[in-house]
Amino acid sequence: MPAAIFATEAAVIADGELWRSLLAIVVVFGLLGTLAWAARRGRLGFLSRQPSQVRVEATVPLGDRRSLMVVAIEGRRLLLGLTPAQVSFVTELAATPPFAAALARAGQGSADPSASSEQTS
Repeated sequence: MPAAIFATEAAVIADGELWRSLLAIVVVFGLLGTLAWAARRGRLGFLSRQPSQVRVEATVPLGDRRSLMVVAIEGRRLLLGLTPAQVSFVTELAATPPFAAALARAGQGSADPSASSEQTS
C-alpha cells in the first residue's frame, strides 16, 4: 500500500511540474514574439538601423500610382516624380525647411512692429 501512495504523489508532482513547464514555454514564446514585433517596428534602440542619409519628407499622391515626393539627401532637398515605370527629378528645393523659414519670418516680423511703435511715439 505505501508504494501506491508514493506513485500517486509522484504523479501529482509530475502534473504540477508539467503545468509550470508549459507556462514557462508560453511566457518565453510570448516574449520572443513581442521582441520580434518591436524589432520589426524599429522600436528597439539597440537593434535599430543606422540613421539613413536619405529621408523622405513628404509624399503627395497624384492618382493612378503616381506621386510627388520630397527627399532630403546630404543637405539637399529634391522633388521627385514617381510613376510605376520611372523616377524623375523635377527640381531642387530650397534647403531651408518650411518651419524654419516661417520661424525666421515670424522673428523678423516681431522686430518690425516694435521699431514702428518707437517711431510713432
